[in-house]
Amino acid sequence: MSSTDAPRRATIADVAREAGVATSTASVVFSGKAKVAAATRDRVLSAAAELGYAGPDPRAASLRRGRSGIVAVVLEGHLRTAFLDPVTTAMMDGLTDGLADLSSGILLMRDEAGDDAAALANAPVDAVVLIGCSGRARASLEIVRARGLPVVVIEGEAGEGIPRITLDNAAASATIARHVRDLGHRDVALVTLPLDSDRERAPVTDARLAAATVDVTVERLTGTREVFPDAPAVSASGSFIDEGVRVGRLLLADPAARPTAVLAQSDLLAVGVIRAAEELGLRVPDDLSVAGFDGIAVDGISDVTLTTSVQPAVEKGRAAGEQVARMLRGERGVTQHFTCRFRAGTTTAPPANR
Repeated sequence: MSSTDAPRRATIADVAREAGVATSTASVVFSGKAKVAAATRDRVLSAAAELGYAGPDPRAASLRRGRSGIVAVVLEGHLRTAFLDPVTTAMMDGLTDGLADLSSGILLMRDEAGDDAAALANAPVDAVVLIGCSGRARASLEIVRARGLPVVVIEGEAGEGIPRITLDNAAASATIARHVRDLGHRDVALVTLPLDSDRERAPVTDARLAAATVDVTVERLTGTREVFPDAPAVSASGSFIDEGVRVGRLLLADPAARPTAVLAQSDLLAVGVIRAAEELGLRVPDDLSVAGFDGIAVDGISDVTLTTSVQPAVEKGRAAGEQVARMLRGERGVTQHFTCRFRAGTTTAPPANR
């Protein structure tokens, strides 16, 4: 063997030979499926330690089961920005917890056409989790269904027979809007998440809304407009603080047309609106009330507490992982619904002219 070659990985047969026992006996020691005499067990473990054998190769076990030991997670948009959103990070933490019993690895993929779609069609995975099911993600869903793989969708319409993890987006948004209305606000503006995969920052028109493909955005807007049906809205290009600043500047630039409250579809966007207001010398909530959605911990908003709807992001991810585990055990996956908790913070108050 040359100096550049990796040493051969010790096998269970090597351990058995070193310990002077049958291969099946050594295998039982590591599987724990039957009792072995203490002396025999000690000889096997001692031989394993001597040879550097840590246990069966999980990849081999997966292959014997006809599985890869990998679950694909398809995210919307660019992977480099996906984890800038604390909600995504929390969901992934929960998903990992839910998959713990499977000892599965996670393969991150994006919902793009072309090479990425081909990759999903051929990826050696046991199951797929789609975070959102909008636009291109629906094409990913069709690829997965054609392969016959178990699939779970977190927040998105998936069609009949696909287990989903859903959230009361419309009801929670309506609750925030009623809170602001009850404070006396009538001149309200909205900042939405992207409407589609184009992620255009622009006013939300009837035509754009009719063509929208992001279910979460539409659901939250529907809930808000139950209370403020005529409120103008601008779609952001993503859930980022900097994007909230940009949209906030658009909404607050003209003092004559300035709203008394802004309702944003994410906490990060809401923080951006607050920063835009501060740039203009506006005080929150004295001059402008601002509310968000998500209930994440956000740095950089001094000593205020954001009025928001707190969603169970970790629990959503965990539920998705548990449904994947159920289906890989041959059980039927089920849809689970989660609800948000309204939190009145210090960023909303009665309008100054009330």
